[in-house]
Amino acid sequence: MHPAFSVVFFTTATGAGYGLLALLGVLGGLQIVPADFWLGLVGLGLALGLIAAGLLSSTGHLGRPERGWRAFSQWRSSWLSREGVASVITFIPAGLFGLGWVFFGRTEGWVAIAGLLAAIGAIVTVCTTGMIYASLKPIAQWHSRYTLPAYLIFAAMTGSVLLNALLQGFGIGSTGVLVLSLLATLAGWGWKLATWRHNDRLEIPTTANTATGLAGGTVRSLEWPHTEENYLLKEMGFRIARKHSAKLRMLAQALAFALPVLLIAATFALPWPYAAVPSVLAAIVQFAGMLVERWLFFAEAKHTVTLYYGR
Repeated sequence: MHPAFSVVFFTTATGAGYGLLALLGVLGGLQIVPADFWLGLVGLGLALGLIAAGLLSSTGHLGRPERGWRAFSQWRSSWLSREGVASVITFIPAGLFGLGWVFFGRTEGWVAIAGLLAAIGAIVTVCTTGMIYASLKPIAQWHSRYTLPAYLIFAAMTGSVLLNALLQGFGIGSTGVLVLSLLATLAGWGWKLATWRHNDRLEIPTTANTATGLAGGTVRSLEWPHTEENYLLKEMGFRIARKHSAKLRMLAQALAFALPVLLIAATFALPWPYAAVPSVLAAIVQFAGMLVERWLFFAEAKHTVTLYYGR
């Protein structure tokens, strides 16, 4: 599939934003993290900012962005529409939670309920995003048991690393959040390796013969149905060389997983304010690595429509 940057940024930014929002909603609502003014303002501002930026960037891939609102009407059958509805609904409890935390300085009572509802909305929205891709049967690399859990794991991973950076930056570091960010990053690394192993061994049963229903020989195309690249080839016929894919996989592992693990581990041994430096670096490096990982997620996917072009 064609890895459009608007969609790559959308999946990366919203995943991190919803992960951070869910953790703030749960940990703040349960009073596990303090109701610090600056933590609430910057933390919720960052979470909602990433979500809004991601959602807005996704419209850049639309041919007619002004008609994007129509997607909300298909929620009964479309995971894309359900994602849009869930994302909008989540803003309501998230806004109330931010109002209570930042302006009233409290995270208990009705504010805690709003935070927990915002966390539930964030998780539901991430699930709908994952199902957009997991439900596509023509793309075998996405239509597997690895896709939906990956979205949830990566949201928890990037969200916890961001939260740890915020806590360390404001001098209210939590050992629990620090351990969570380390374990989540290791879990994301393991899940990504398992996904790549599954996709590399994937045997797609669909061929030109099965697609056309013809038997008795090998079906092949004598010539293309058109003379220049069309929409199908541009969006669904993208190809990446194996050697380039291998290099980008190594880069993604280094930036999204290996370096953050080392930086987070270093945080354990450093006192404040020095512990804030590797924590913030881990969040920045990991976000860059997830952009590479998401780019590969699209670039390595193969749509069965390319069978009609001899691929």
